[in-house]
Amino acid sequence: MSDPRTVRVDAGAPRGSDIVASARPRLSWATETDAPGWLQSAAELELRRGDDVETSSVAGRDSVDVPWPFAPLAPREHVELRVRTTGADGATSPWSEPRGIRAGFLADGEWDAAPIAHAAPDGPAQPVLLRTEFALDAGVAAATLYATALGAYQVAINGTDVDEQVLKPGWTPYRERLIHETTDVTGLLRDGANAIGVRLAGAWATEEYGFRDHARRVYGEQPAFAALLVVEYDDGSELRVRTGPGAWSSHPSPVTASGIYAGESHDARRELPGWSEPGFDASAWTPAAPGPELVVPEARTSPFVRRIEELPVAEVITTPSGATVLDFGQNLVGRLRITVRGAAGDTVMLRHAEVLEHGELGVRPLRAAEATDHYTLAGAGEETWEPEFTFHGFRYAEVSGWPGEFDPADVTAVVIHSDMERTGWFDTSHDLVRQLHENVVWGLRGNFLYLPTDCPQRDERLGWTGDIEVFAPTASFLYDVRGFLDSWLVDLAIEQVDGVVPFVVPNVLDADPTPAAAWGDAATVVPWVLAERFGDEEVLARQYPSMVAWTEAILAIAGDRRLWEGRFQFGDWLDPDAPPENPFKAKTDTDIVASAYLFRSVDLVARAAERLGHAADAERFGRLREEVREAFLAEYVTPSGRMVSDAQTGYAVAIEFGIAHDAQRDALGARLAELSRRGGYLIGTGFVGTPIIADALSSTGHVDTARRLLTATGNPSWLYPVTMGATTIWERWDSMLPDGSINPGEMTSFNHYALGAIADWMHRVLAGLAPAADGYRALRIAPTPLEGFDHASAEHLTPYGTARVAWRREGDDVAIEATVPPNTTATVHLPGAHDEVEIGSGVHAWRVPAPASPPSPGVVSLESPLADIVDDPEAYAALAGALDGGEPGSSAPMLRSIAWVPGRDLGEAIRMRTTAVQFDAVAAALGELNRERGLAG
Repeated sequence: MSDPRTVRVDAGAPRGSDIVASARPRLSWATETDAPGWLQSAAELELRRGDDVETSSVAGRDSVDVPWPFAPLAPREHVELRVRTTGADGATSPWSEPRGIRAGFLADGEWDAAPIAHAAPDGPAQPVLLRTEFALDAGVAAATLYATALGAYQVAINGTDVDEQVLKPGWTPYRERLIHETTDVTGLLRDGANAIGVRLAGAWATEEYGFRDHARRVYGEQPAFAALLVVEYDDGSELRVRTGPGAWSSHPSPVTASGIYAGESHDARRELPGWSEPGFDASAWTPAAPGPELVVPEARTSPFVRRIEELPVAEVITTPSGATVLDFGQNLVGRLRITVRGAAGDTVMLRHAEVLEHGELGVRPLRAAEATDHYTLAGAGEETWEPEFTFHGFRYAEVSGWPGEFDPADVTAVVIHSDMERTGWFDTSHDLVRQLHENVVWGLRGNFLYLPTDCPQRDERLGWTGDIEVFAPTASFLYDVRGFLDSWLVDLAIEQVDGVVPFVVPNVLDADPTPAAAWGDAATVVPWVLAERFGDEEVLARQYPSMVAWTEAILAIAGDRRLWEGRFQFGDWLDPDAPPENPFKAKTDTDIVASAYLFRSVDLVARAAERLGHAADAERFGRLREEVREAFLAEYVTPSGRMVSDAQTGYAVAIEFGIAHDAQRDALGARLAELSRRGGYLIGTGFVGTPIIADALSSTGHVDTARRLLTATGNPSWLYPVTMGATTIWERWDSMLPDGSINPGEMTSFNHYALGAIADWMHRVLAGLAPAADGYRALRIAPTPLEGFDHASAEHLTPYGTARVAWRREGDDVAIEATVPPNTTATVHLPGAHDEVEIGSGVHAWRVPAPASPPSPGVVSLESPLADIVDDPEAYAALAGALDGGEPGSSAPMLRSIAWVPGRDLGEAIRMRTTAVQFDAVAAALGELNRERGLAG
């Protein structure tokens, strides 16, 4: 294919939909061509409105987030767009396939539906059925349903569900923002009698939030539903069916109880066949009650939540207590679908958990979340059921009450999450690192369900701001998260109080939020990431007031000292040395973390102001940035390059946030590398330091230290959970202890993506694929063939097309291949090269000498310096094996307590910590290693 071909025309609709939420959606397109160095010189857009055709031209390279050049869309208008492009070589592509675009928003004042609810609930959060009937004349041209809920709902028209979405409309700050779905239901309507049926439950809207006895309902006691159906006839007339008093009736649901945390109970004996079809006898139903007043809903911009994948039972386990537990082989988020046969009244119970502890279902980490579903059979032969208004985080499920012989083929795990397009892939020869990356992907999938949550399983599942603040770059590579995070940022701005960002968004914990560094800084960091990774300047401009408000709030706290100090902070949360019950007690002082983030937010606001053309703000925040920098360096960094908190996270933030002057970076990086070695190349950082420590090391010339941290398998490390069988990222480095028991801390989760932020470094540095300009308009290709890795690759579907970098060791060389999408360029830095080269689009290949192998290890003994032992993985393994004495891992606490410094020898360090037998065993093990190496000893 040498001629250009325009593909992937995008108007910002959710995946699998043509519905847009704006009258002027921004447009993007990509061009495929084999022509090397292809750059777009112009593009032509054609819009078809019925029989009318409009065209518009774009000069130059712009093909991402191009402003809508036509007259605004009208509500319910359906148009078709196609694009063709011309390259700098003069060749013009054929027209793209037409892309349908449907206006999903309502006109101002058009929403006039009144909310309705259960007429007589017998308790809080009561699920309910709602229905109405209406008649249609012949000649229906189109029908559009706008629907929302304070809760979660599904609509059926004439007995058929209107879509396959799950738990819609999701969770937003309900008092200030509701989302409506816009659904084309033309094909479900009939001439004559029609019926609408609604299944409704409370979900997030009626859940109790808070910890221990502080849990309370925030939004209300009962769910409510509102909808407007607009039917358009061929002659231009309309019929509108809306919720409100009089025409709608309610009835208790066969779902007898439902909650996000508790689970769902369904009594099939209460099902009402035909209830959502016309002609159903609803004489026993009660007129629906008016619901609470709701804000006018707005059209969806975030992705739909759908059933994405199904997993079969991998193993049936009989636990020591005799329980039947199903293992699905993967920690996932969703629910179970069962097919069962039994007598009326038989009840199957499904209890979910992420891990087994000593062979039994490990439910303690769930805290107050019951995570249990019940299905009571109707006794009507084969019955298939899946909960509708709840979800669980689990790998294991305990099944009880199953009638008859159990067949694992009758149970399927249904994976649900926001349906975002997968855009990023990574592969490597290192099996454990490959599995680590897969765990990151599954962690994202499980926690991106309408909003970015901290965890999907316990009595929390909240939109913690700190988690997504550190993880946004990784997420932006792996999936197209633009619409997902764009929508969540709208909620973040809504929930700010005097500029202060709450810990969670939506905020259900504290009406008067407390500022916390790294958490509240999501207000500045996440919009900047979207601009950097997707070229999304529109969200940056929209969020700019929110960014400024947060930054002004923390500047006010800092005062004239320009330091954020002496206040509540999460700090370097979950530093592995922090006590399980006090996860904020990290090695790096919380004031250092807070003041570093003060700099980061001031810096990002200054850069955003400059980019958006706010000259006065750019000057002011630029000046404040330098004042914060100098205050930080004067307070926390000595002239020789030591920090007053001599711990890894402090050095990492000073380097990676750009606080340190260029002349200081080498000294800070050297100390960071030394501290990493002193810790035995095990993790010594928490939420703040972990996402950036590898970058801080590699950018200061210590990439091999970063490699040692990445590939360590001891506790704590990124790979320790992998060696323990993890299939997602854990909240704590040791959520599961080596003996198979769950961490004793009250707070632990086995599906928390934050510490998986290392994957972004794996993409950019290890594989070597990174953006060099906003939205990957230019790439940086800089692969790093690390010792112990035979190959690595990263692939990313950029807004311009697929970019890929792959390297592989071949004998004494490294073979490198790169794909640069059309209409982009790349800067290439090859291993061992001093200069960079600029290339255009196309497929490129290079062959370079492999990096020199490390020198062969020398003789090791009890007289060897500790640094030499820890830098020699074989020697360290021999030491650990000798100390374990047949109990693998038993020496880990002692080894972790040693500072692996060059000025002290091994024998001195372990003599007082070991028995004579152990001491002699170490000497013998090191001697044996020397003999295996052909060395004296």
